Amino acid sequence: MRFDELNLEDAVLDGLDAMNFIETTPIQELTIPLILEGKDMIACAQTGTGKTAAYVLPLINELSKGGFPENAVNAIIMSPTRELAQQIDQQIEGFSYFIPVSAVAVYGGTDGIAWEQQKRGLESGADIVIATPGRLLSHIKLGTVDLSQVSYFVLDEADRMLDMGFYDDIMLIHKQLPSSCQIVMFSATMPPKIRTLAKTILKEPEEIKIAISRPPDTIMQTAYICYEIQKLTILEDLFAQNRPQRVLIFSSSKMKVKELAATLKRMKFNVGAMHSDLEQSQREEVMKEFKNGRIDILVATDVVSRGIDINDIRLVVNFDIPHDPEDYVHRIGRTARGTNGEGLAITFVSVEEQASFKHIETFLGKTIYKIPIDPHLGETPLYEPEVHAKNYKGKGRFLKKGKTAGNRPFKKQSASKHSFRRTK
Repeated sequence: MRFDELNLEDAVLDGLDAMNFIETTPIQELTIPLILEGKDMIACAQTGTGKTAAYVLPLINELSKGGFPENAVNAIIMSPTRELAQQIDQQIEGFSYFIPVSAVAVYGGTDGIAWEQQKRGLESGADIVIATPGRLLSHIKLGTVDLSQVSYFVLDEADRMLDMGFYDDIMLIHKQLPSSCQIVMFSATMPPKIRTLAKTILKEPEEIKIAISRPPDTIMQTAYICYEIQKLTILEDLFAQNRPQRVLIFSSSKMKVKELAATLKRMKFNVGAMHSDLEQSQREEVMKEFKNGRIDILVATDVVSRGIDINDIRLVVNFDIPHDPEDYVHRIGRTARGTNGEGLAITFVSVEEQASFKHIETFLGKTIYKIPIDPHLGETPLYEPEVHAKNYKGKGRFLKKGKTAGNRPFKKQSASKHSFRRTK
């Protein structure tokens, strides 16, 4: 469907035309009419489907018609991270080029000057406020923002916000909204906790679900079937054969991210770490260094697997299996986004993780190529996910005693004692 077939104002269509936006994506085609009709809605769509425009366009379209309170906040867009809030703010700026709609991004990790700028934007009544939950709640508690006249409330990446522990903040913010406020939720996945939140805050909502897209064929997906203790040695040998550049490594916990980054630094690699313990300014600096090429390897938790555009990633390594197949797609989707459109994804699969990996293969509808490991590396397990699933809970993620297999500290093996040869 074309954008000009939707019930959008001419000024909005002019902005879209200037940005060369002609055809809608499936999520835009399904959700924009519902939002324009004023319905509450929950939509399941992953990053990269055009979901930001799916809610931004109808918001600015309705605000452009006028009739809303002046000097008041008329729309709130909640974002789990500062980086995503900044991206949403930039998109609003582009889409509203021909429309007199004001917007302000409100997030933490800034200095006093930025806080005052955000405060002035809130107090003057920006039409749209893009905010992280914690920072908006801080302004509410200090009395620098009034949400009593908000007409639109959007939760973007709602599942990620709940994973980050923002449920209570969201509910406190929701209590500040008028009962007439239209509420829209976007989530990449639809776990029970998201459905519970939707039932709590939405009024007779419409539900839209776009099937999660499979990774493009331009991403070569491979795996190593190994023991947990062998992962580091395999990784070290890979980097010994080919000096790493533009490599993104995902691990299961911030503890393992810190350990792995420290170990790689001792091996004299240019490494950065991204996890929730970092201050916002530190996270920004790490991302800047990685994007500029001064960091070759970025070790991260899933905090960067969604919503962040990093081009020219050459290799994505899943040091640990992600929690669900959707997260796997989000992770490896960070590669094959540059000019050459090709990428490589490698997943390390321990015995405890085999059942989870088989679940991913079933979801993808394909068998991922298992790279043979040189016998000199030591004995390796057979890939028998059905057998191992009987010994571990939760599709292979948890040990019988309830300890998370992926969170165990790893021991370094000396690469000099082993040889490793990749087999094409």
